[in-house]
Amino acid sequence: MILEKISEDLLMLAHKSDTVLKDIYARIDGICLYNSDRILEAFIENRVSYSDFAEINGYGNYDEGRDKLEAIFASVLGCEDALVRPQITSGTNAIYLGLSALLKHGDTLLSITGKPYDSLGELIGIYGDSSQSLKAYGVRYEEIDLVDDDFDDDKIIDRIRKGGIKVVEIQRSRGYSDRRSLMIDKIERIIKKIKEVDKNVIIVVDNCYGELVEKREPGHVGADVVIGSLMKNLGGGIASTGGYIAGRKDLIHAVAERLTAPGIGKEQGANFNQNIAFFKGIFMAPSAVRNALKTVVFAAYMLKELGYENVAPAYDEERTDIIQTLELGSEEKLVAFTQGIQSSSPIDSFVKVVSAPMPGYPFNEVMAAGSFTQGSTIELSADAPVIEPYRLYLQGGLTPEYGRLSILLALNGLNDPNKRGCVKTSGK
Repeated sequence: MILEKISEDLLMLAHKSDTVLKDIYARIDGICLYNSDRILEAFIENRVSYSDFAEINGYGNYDEGRDKLEAIFASVLGCEDALVRPQITSGTNAIYLGLSALLKHGDTLLSITGKPYDSLGELIGIYGDSSQSLKAYGVRYEEIDLVDDDFDDDKIIDRIRKGGIKVVEIQRSRGYSDRRSLMIDKIERIIKKIKEVDKNVIIVVDNCYGELVEKREPGHVGADVVIGSLMKNLGGGIASTGGYIAGRKDLIHAVAERLTAPGIGKEQGANFNQNIAFFKGIFMAPSAVRNALKTVVFAAYMLKELGYENVAPAYDEERTDIIQTLELGSEEKLVAFTQGIQSSSPIDSFVKVVSAPMPGYPFNEVMAAGSFTQGSTIELSADAPVIEPYRLYLQGGLTPEYGRLSILLALNGLNDPNKRGCVKTSGK
């Protein structure tokens, strides 16, 4: 039993957390109820039927279930239309699909959240020499850094006024940076200011890790396109693949033609018998997000009480995504904590996490990911670049109970190498 391996001091601190975190958990429950209400209403309005789960093969023509699913995603994300497909293999794939459909030779892409997440660098052409990057296709790229975890409004608006910007990209989550993730009210403010200067600029939000954490999505506050992965929040821990792109109807039409072919757009694409998983995934997503939030709030509290000061967000801060970061101070502790998560995972608990190269990332990485779906980060996982300050990124947790067990075992092994359990050679 895992609980039998945990020190008495840690168990007592975990018991204390239930009282301290009670109101925070209640607030998370309230958001879950609100978003569940929205999603249930979308199911009812779209008259979802058991027949909508039928497999459609070949070209995938006339899939009413797929059409209803995409209408539900559009409603939940505050958008006119959506593309939700198993052919989209990851969040990175979804972002590349969206940007490559919207940007042509000579267009300029402006990131207003600084340098994007590591895996996006090569697709944009910031580094690497891929012949398929946006840069290779003649797309220009500029970026404006955040200031004190907020948009640099003056610099952004000055650049928009100068003209020539086709797409503005906003990364809601922090990625592998030391800045805070961006609350919806901040995104709303900057979108309004940009649109007042140039209403034709297309605003794209990378929504990965943020869905259903707040009561509003970027589409509700004026984003033209919102992009994410079904192996994160909106898959609910049930979808085994897939991604989504939602937004203005004309823009989604363009993205769909990029996915299939001009003149075909959204009309084709076999569902690979995934409709039921996608429907069930978004239906369960509010609960999955709630459980992930309770898991990372618990982790943040425990680490803070154990003397780890650089924990973000703090356990009592408002959140806009499911990511928790913690600075562990050394490679040894980084690997030890990650091993603790891996050794308490339901899948591959026996394997050993080590620092290793990972495709798409410029540094060695460690990752614990004993998940039912490979790459799923709504399931509990932990990953980090193996560089100073040895900051670990923790996310997910299908239930608070499983999350608590994993966190306790990982904490137990931080200072006692003999209690780290069995551990795996890693890859993301």
